[in-house]
Amino acid sequence: MAIEKLDDEQVRTWTREQKDRWWLDNIYRGDMPQLTLRAAGTGFLLGGVLSATNLYIGAKTGWTLGVGLTSVILAYAAFRLLSQLGVRDMTILENNAAQSVATAAGYMTGPLVSGLAAYMWIENALIPWWQMLLFNVVLSVLGVLVAFPMKRRFINDEQQPFPEGQACGVVLDALYSASAKVGMFKARVLAMSAGIAAFVSTISGESIMKLVQEKWLGFGSSIHLPHDFGYGKLVEKGWISEPKLAGAPLSQMGLVPSLDIAMFGAGGLMGLRSAASMMVGMFLNFIVIVPIMITVGEITPRANGTFSRAHILNSWALWWGIVIMVVASLVSLFGKPEVFIQAFKGLSGRRSGPDAVAHIELPLWVSAVGIPLIGGVGVWMAHAWFGVSWIFGLSAIPMIMVLSLIAASSTAMTGITPTGSLSKIPQFTFGALDPKHPPTNLMTGVMCVEVAGNASNLLMDIKPGYMLGGKPRHQAVGHIIGIIAGAAASTPLFYALFLSGYTPGADVQATMAPDGSQFGFPSAVQWKGVSELVTAIFGGGSGTLLTRSIVISMIVAAVAGVVLEVIRIRTKGRFPLSPLAIGLGVVVPPDSTLAMFLGAAFFAWMAKRHKAPESEGHNLWVGTQEPICAGLIAGAALIGIADILVKVFLL
Repeated sequence: MAIEKLDDEQVRTWTREQKDRWWLDNIYRGDMPQLTLRAAGTGFLLGGVLSATNLYIGAKTGWTLGVGLTSVILAYAAFRLLSQLGVRDMTILENNAAQSVATAAGYMTGPLVSGLAAYMWIENALIPWWQMLLFNVVLSVLGVLVAFPMKRRFINDEQQPFPEGQACGVVLDALYSASAKVGMFKARVLAMSAGIAAFVSTISGESIMKLVQEKWLGFGSSIHLPHDFGYGKLVEKGWISEPKLAGAPLSQMGLVPSLDIAMFGAGGLMGLRSAASMMVGMFLNFIVIVPIMITVGEITPRANGTFSRAHILNSWALWWGIVIMVVASLVSLFGKPEVFIQAFKGLSGRRSGPDAVAHIELPLWVSAVGIPLIGGVGVWMAHAWFGVSWIFGLSAIPMIMVLSLIAASSTAMTGITPTGSLSKIPQFTFGALDPKHPPTNLMTGVMCVEVAGNASNLLMDIKPGYMLGGKPRHQAVGHIIGIIAGAAASTPLFYALFLSGYTPGADVQATMAPDGSQFGFPSAVQWKGVSELVTAIFGGGSGTLLTRSIVISMIVAAVAGVVLEVIRIRTKGRFPLSPLAIGLGVVVPPDSTLAMFLGAAFFAWMAKRHKAPESEGHNLWVGTQEPICAGLIAGAALIGIADILVKVFLL
């Protein structure tokens, strides 16, 4: 059946209690089996396998693959097959619980191939496997405790999209309501959009096309649909002259459009206002501000004389983009003080009104007690195992809260959790305070990013459960099961794959990533490089990190963030610009921002063109907008994963 949801006017004007009561009366399926033993077991097994795959891919490419859609489809297929043998089919909420467990497990590999690996390289010492496993689990559990107070704001109250989670919910609904007429239509639309996205992604997949054409068909070479629409080839052959901004080619600044169908679909789920604000941020940064800064010498090229988006971001633009997001997020948070008031009154046993969902939500007192308790355990581990001073470890806790808020806000709107950008904040902050002890900036960075990332991913994971009427407490428990599954699978595999040949006294980095190895650990290289930069700058080296122009840009961004967010709040969301999305436009690659804007603009145009509710166009482009977007994301993402796996395992 179609997934019911509130319209924009109801989201803006209803109180959270009204929204909770509506959800409880119309969506909640309390009597349906959810986190059953078989659902937990299925998620545990799928999550273990998928986390192992993520570990392998992350060590090669620095990427971690989203596993929510993959686990949904695999669990559905597995139990539909078993149902033919007499096994009772899995309910929609059992499948959702299984994907909750698997998704949590899949994200457990991030610290292993980034901050923790960088720590071992810099210290040239192994972290005992049990310390790595426990530290990772404790931080991830802390992420769960941080996420649930934010859940009531982002999901219950603001009804934020969380695009990947929303796509999972739509896919599940289509899979399990296919017997109904509406469900069948949505399922067909979803399948068609996924098929189109999968086909385009297949012919644009360099590794898949190489496998098919060279290995299977025996051709001497292979061709594929280029992701940049052939722009690079045209420039390389001299058929076109590449435009430049302040002497920097557009391709070096990341300003070349790309064939990113998944981001096109994400834009359709995000909406035009947020996508347009991201475009404003991208335009201001890369088209206006950055060329000026290059011209006046504030942004200098790399050692080889070229620029890159990452270099521009890390050396100058990151800071004003992060500041406007930080300020906007905090203003938005404190703009609704009733959230804090309700939490405080709930802890003291007094409420201003009824809490319709208190019996199924994770109680706020669990987070209030658990955050300082589990956070204290994490700080003790950082001190006892990695030599981080108590004062710096404890100082990381409030930073964790702020970064978690920023990460969750980003994930809510775009499905993108900017952990790479956010990691630099604790690294530079604590590196400046303790510049001659690299573990301080590395491990506080791991603490902040792992908690913020896990909290954001949990909120993404909760979204389909909210859409389908699942119990939030069950998803919290499922996420904990997934954390254990991912840690148990990936940590021993990490040592087996990368450290089995280590001998005492050997170079850890050379052991893990020797010359000519297929495993380059790109994320760990970046973490190590930032740590060394911080040590060089603040530990006795020359140069300054925050130049005068950067400081000015941060001040202007902070003022703009306050003003724009206050206007947005006062107009009850009708103001067309979001300062948080403007900041995201600085951090997110420009080609992804453009793809999301085009997706949002396309579906807004189709909605305007097909206004008549009973018309075929309205039924297709408006009534099934979410299945179309979900199909585009699913088809493109799954084939993108397959292309990486082909490159890793078959080429």
